[in-house]
Amino acid sequence: MSDQWRGLRETAKARLSQREYHLQSFSARLGGGGVEASELLKADRGNPEVAAAWIPGVEVLPRAIYPQRHRGFFGEFVRKGEGTLAEIGLWPAQWATARMFSGTAKGFHVHPPFIPEGEDPEKWFARLFMGKEADFHARPYDREQWDVMFFVQGIAEMILIDERLGLERRTMRLIVEGDDQRGPNNAGIVIPAGVAHAVRVASSTDLIMVYGTSTKFDPLFEGRIASEVETAPLPLEWQQYREA
Repeated sequence: MSDQWRGLRETAKARLSQREYHLQSFSARLGGGGVEASELLKADRGNPEVAAAWIPGVEVLPRAIYPQRHRGFFGEFVRKGEGTLAEIGLWPAQWATARMFSGTAKGFHVHPPFIPEGEDPEKWFARLFMGKEADFHARPYDREQWDVMFFVQGIAEMILIDERLGLERRTMRLIVEGDDQRGPNNAGIVIPAGVAHAVRVASSTDLIMVYGTSTKFDPLFEGRIASEVETAPLPLEWQQYREA
């Protein structure tokens, strides 16, 4: 411990730590403290470091937000037959909206990936996602739930964790800003089945999202991991009295 702390009690010095301000690598930041959506939009997916940190199947879609002076703004989501969704052959079967109050979080949620009868899951995922020969057209979008998320208000912190057999357990942590925060962090996020995901409101305003799913809503497709943050625990005294 540096001598500059000699004026502190030993008990304080024993608990002392300092923040690291040196520039970390892209992969360390993506899986650690997180990055902004704009950095993912600019990332070269052919770069070995980026490719080694990116969760297979996750896509980040650029958004176009047009301000309308004295009235508000107009934001595009996606155009059918164009862009990344057209390239990977995904078009949502259902659209929905959700509002999260400031200071709240939801998840982790995970949707079960469909594995054809007789297929080895690891070999199946390797075929769909790995290498230059990844087979977009074989993805069973109609048999498993993929999410395509957009944010129209507020700031979202998202954490994605790959839980698919045979694929490296990678983490992507990112900040996405809503249309009311017009700028380089406006983006849509594609989340494959088998990738656990959580969202936390990172703004003083409520978070409003619009999202498409590759299948229609089915409670059987909604798995939860460490989602206790979604509950509002009662004060201990209330809980004890209720259970008396």
